[in-house]
Amino acid sequence: MLQPLPRARLQVWFVRVCSCVLVWTCLAQLVAVGDLWHGHSRLPVAVRFFLSLGNDAAVSSLSLRHQFPDFVPASPPYVPLSTGMACLETYGTGCFLMPTVHKQNAGVYKSNGYLKVSCNGGLNQMRSEICDMVTVARFLNLTLVVPELDKRSFWADTSNFGDIFDVNHFINTLRDEVHIVKRIPKRFKGPKNILEMPPVSWSNENYYLRQILPLFDKYSVIHFNKTDARLANNGLPLEFQKLRCHVNYQALKFTPQIEALGNKLIKILKERGSYVALHLRYEMDMLAFSGCTRGCSVEEANELKRLRYAYPWWREKEIDSVAKRLQGLCPLTPEETSLVLQALGFNNSTQIYVASGEIYGSDHRLTDLRAAFPRLLRKEMLLDPEDLRQYQNHSSQMAALDYLVSISSDIFIPTYDGNMAKVVEGHRRYLGFRKSIVLDRRKLVELLDLYANKTLSWSEFTGTVQEIHKNRVGQPSCRKVLINKPKEEDYFYANPYECLSNSTECEEPSNSSDALR
Repeated sequence: MLQPLPRARLQVWFVRVCSCVLVWTCLAQLVAVGDLWHGHSRLPVAVRFFLSLGNDAAVSSLSLRHQFPDFVPASPPYVPLSTGMACLETYGTGCFLMPTVHKQNAGVYKSNGYLKVSCNGGLNQMRSEICDMVTVARFLNLTLVVPELDKRSFWADTSNFGDIFDVNHFINTLRDEVHIVKRIPKRFKGPKNILEMPPVSWSNENYYLRQILPLFDKYSVIHFNKTDARLANNGLPLEFQKLRCHVNYQALKFTPQIEALGNKLIKILKERGSYVALHLRYEMDMLAFSGCTRGCSVEEANELKRLRYAYPWWREKEIDSVAKRLQGLCPLTPEETSLVLQALGFNNSTQIYVASGEIYGSDHRLTDLRAAFPRLLRKEMLLDPEDLRQYQNHSSQMAALDYLVSISSDIFIPTYDGNMAKVVEGHRRYLGFRKSIVLDRRKLVELLDLYANKTLSWSEFTGTVQEIHKNRVGQPSCRKVLINKPKEEDYFYANPYECLSNSTECEEPSNSSDALR
C-alpha cells in the first residue's frame, strides 16, 4: 500500500509547479513582445522612438511621425546615456566632470548589422572620427568593427589601431554602449553583403536614421570609407554629445608602451620646472596642403607645390600664399612664433617643448626661436635613441607622445588651428580648463608686418598682442554656431561644453532635421 506524501513535500512540489508555470508564462509574453518589436508588423515610428528615448525626448520624438512615417528605428530601442555627470579624479587634483553612461543589458542586445570604418588623416583627426563613428553605431544599434587607421596619407604610417590605442580597453570601456568586434565574421565578407560608401559630411542623427539604417535591410555590413567630419558639431541629442566625450576621454587610451614613454617625457620636463607645449605646425605636409610658403626659398616653394599636386585629395592646387597669410589661414613661421612668444611675456628662461614632427627646412629654421628661448626642447633631446627606435617611421605613434605631453603641460600654444590644436584644446578644457593660448593669427600677421616695417614700436606691439589674447586662454565659453555653415563654426572637440561644468550656460540652437547636413 502506497504511503501518502508528507505535507511538507507536497508544499515543495506545489511551489515548484507554480514557479514553472510562472516562468513559462513570462517567457511566452517576452516572445510575443519580441515578435511585435522585431517582426514585420512593427510598432509605428513615433511610438518606437518615444519608447526608446524616454519622456525627456517625448516632444522631439513625436515630431518624427511627420518626418519619417514609414521608418523603423534601430532594434532594440536606443537606451540613452544618463544625463548625470560623475567626478573624474584621474588627472591630478580637483573634480572634473565626465559623462556617466547607462549600462545596457548586453543579454538583450540585438545588432542591426556591422559598421566598418576606415579613418583618414592624421592621429587627431582619426581620433575624432572614431568618437563620431562609435556614436553613430550606438544610435543605430550596430556592431562596430575596430576602426582601420589611414595608411595611404602623406605620412604613410602603417600603424594599426592596436599599435596606438589599447584595443581591449577600448572594447571593454564601451561594452555597455556598443558591441565592438575585432573583425567581421567570415560569413559576411562576400561582396554581396558589404556596401562601401562615405557618409555625408556634418550630418545629424536624422540623416543616419533616414538614409543609412534602411540600407541594412539589404546589406549586412556597411563600410564607411571616409569618416572625417561626418557628424554635426551641434544639434545632436545631449546623450550623443556625452558619448563622444566618453569615447574620447575614457575609451581611447594609448597602449601601455606609449603611455609609459609619454609619462617618462612628462616627468623629465616637470623635474626641470614648468613648461610650455608649443605645437609648431611648420611642417612639410601642412605647408604643401595650405600653400603657405612664408619664409621658404623659391626652390622650397616649388617643392611644396609639386607635393600638393602629387596628392589628388588635396583639392586646392593653385594658392595665393600672400593672400592666405593675410587672412590668418597659414601657420606662423618659427621666426614669427619667436616674436609672438616674447610679446606674450615669455622670457629666455621659459622651458618650451616643441610638440611637432620635423620642421620644414630642418633645424636651422629654429635658429631665431632657439636664440630667444635656449631651453627649447624636443623628445629626441630628452629620450635615448633606443626609447624612440620602435616609433621611428610611425608618425601617429610619435604624435601620440606629443599629445600626452601637450595635455599635461602648464600652457599649450598651437601656431595653427589644425586637428591636434583643437583636440588638445578640448581635452585641456575637460581636464579643468587648463590654459591654452589660442592665437589670433589674422590679427597677429597684421601686427607682425607693422612691427617689421617699424610702424609699431616693440612696446606697442607687445601691448597689443597681450590685449588681443587676454580672453583667448581656453576659459569656459560656448561654441559659435552657424546654421548651414558647419566648416566655419566652432569645432565640437575643441570645446565640448556639454561635458564641462559650464554646460548649463550654453543654449542649444534650434534647427530642422536637415539644418546641419
